[in-house]
Amino acid sequence: MKTALTIFTALVLSVLAGCEGAVSEKELAAEKELAVGEKKLLTVDFQKDQSLRYRFVSRRDIEIDWDPTKKQAKRGREHIDKSSESMNMVVTYTPIEVDPNGLTTIKATCESVKIDRSSRKGQRVKKRDAVQNLSGKSFTFTVSPSGKIEDYSQLDELISEIGKKAFRPDSKRGKIKEPDMITDFIATQWFLWDSVSSREKADEEFSEGQTWKSKLSVPNPMVIRRARDVTYTLNEIRPTEKGRLAVIKSSYSLTTSIPRTWPNPYAGAGLFQMSGTFGFLRQYKVLDLQGQGEELFNIDTGQIEQYNQNYQMQMDASLPMGISTKPRITVQQKLTMQLLPEKQNSTEAEKQK
Repeated sequence: MKTALTIFTALVLSVLAGCEGAVSEKELAAEKELAVGEKKLLTVDFQKDQSLRYRFVSRRDIEIDWDPTKKQAKRGREHIDKSSESMNMVVTYTPIEVDPNGLTTIKATCESVKIDRSSRKGQRVKKRDAVQNLSGKSFTFTVSPSGKIEDYSQLDELISEIGKKAFRPDSKRGKIKEPDMITDFIATQWFLWDSVSSREKADEEFSEGQTWKSKLSVPNPMVIRRARDVTYTLNEIRPTEKGRLAVIKSSYSLTTSIPRTWPNPYAGAGLFQMSGTFGFLRQYKVLDLQGQGEELFNIDTGQIEQYNQNYQMQMDASLPMGISTKPRITVQQKLTMQLLPEKQNSTEAEKQK
């Protein structure tokens, strides 16, 4: 009887031990799941010496209606000219000094820049764009955990340097600026992490349905400075194997207010004339701007994975010599950013050369 009781007691203790082990495993799993999802703020995170490579593409299709007052049925398409231009750029961001609670210093290197431009007749324009001088150039900046860039000085210097490259070296006939996509470079680099850094309360926990406002630049084929009002909405939080993705929707509208701190690549150039059609036209007046976009921000890694911004802008222009007709210009603009997978690291730059 004593032996049987001993055996029974051992079995009970064994079962209890097993139950305790099962409960512990569940608790560990729950704790692990909680740890993965414990981040409650939208913050930009970096790991020292771990580089992130992004591809930026800016493309616009331009349509000029030289006589918008005539009815389409009577004039055909002979009064409409079409052209396009695009910038394809790969930039690497390498953290030099990382402070999770303070400022992080980042070195950005433009690995490659490719420009494609078509004329009104659909022919490719082979003239070198000033932006192509960015290939191999680097600049450093500091950024806070909220994604706000605190020091733009080296980026400002680079923008000014590239702006000078846009002018013809021969100035006997005055300063003449060739077409360039410098404002597209500004639109991609000056406003990094704007969707996160523009939140009014960076220390506020995020939740679906939240909205906040900001401003973004409007890159243009002509020399005018314009901005767009942006309304961001945290549309959903999407779980993935790589972490939770904040799906941030954006809508755009025209604004006349432009912050003075935004860079001007041609500042200090004095009076100059732009070559081509957009130097011939004058007195540009933006009539409307409407569009939408979407960004995927990985909450757990603190990294943007991709974004796309699409909008249409319409404007009127004037012709010289007192001609009363006002051409109508329609610009379809698309800006994209995509984090490049590690497996592309060794070949991506070569593809762009």
